[in-house]
Amino acid sequence: MITMQKKFGIITIFPDMVKSYLGCSILKRAIEKGIISVEVHNLRDYATDKHKTVDDYPYGGGPGMVMKPEPFYRAVEDLWPARESRRIIMLSPRGRVFSQDVAREIVEDMRVPVFLCGRYEAIDERVRDHLVDDEISIGDYVLTGGELPALVIIDAVSRLIPDVLGDDQSAEDESFSKGLLDYPHFTRPEEFRGMHVPRVLLSGNHEEIRKWRKQQSLKSTLRTRPELLKIYTLSDEEKILIEQIKEEQL
Repeated sequence: MITMQKKFGIITIFPDMVKSYLGCSILKRAIEKGIISVEVHNLRDYATDKHKTVDDYPYGGGPGMVMKPEPFYRAVEDLWPARESRRIIMLSPRGRVFSQDVAREIVEDMRVPVFLCGRYEAIDERVRDHLVDDEISIGDYVLTGGELPALVIIDAVSRLIPDVLGDDQSAEDESFSKGLLDYPHFTRPEEFRGMHVPRVLLSGNHEEIRKWRKQQSLKSTLRTRPELLKIYTLSDEEKILIEQIKEEQL
């Protein structure tokens, strides 16, 4: 059970971009309540020249610019000097793929996750080799910078912290929280353009509703993300439901 405030750090050359997202919706409320805090720091404040330069041409030639190591080292060592209290995370396609399990790992880690947001062609390798503790990718595609991945991770991790959502059951019921995709959701009106809410959801029979939702969750996972079932341990009830779903599809 997380009882202390969860702290995050972000080092970026576009702090306003990051602050804009943090100033909205659930994360904004969590910050206002003191459940989480996010320190956003401008990398240029730690540049070593009067022009606030954070990039330079790559040794050996090639396209693009490479982010210099000095500003990152200076920022981290000034802001989080105790190495044991920080977890420096680089956002990179070379990192391990982010998942709900990684989100749980981060929320349970007492160290402050500090996200280094790269830009341009790359970050100097000496940052990765000697400053970074972890390297994470949010998918097999290329983005302009690390700001969006950092926000994705902070959003996902924050949702696992008690009181952030207001209803802890919400986080438990979401896709991936229990290894499966979420079940379908419906609200008023009961009928819309000839489309009706499933009768079972109107029955008031909580056990039947639970079974229906479990079946729909399994059906959705089997249809669109079957690989998840290979690493998910099915209960006896779920095994029966899976067989029923397969029979319906024949």
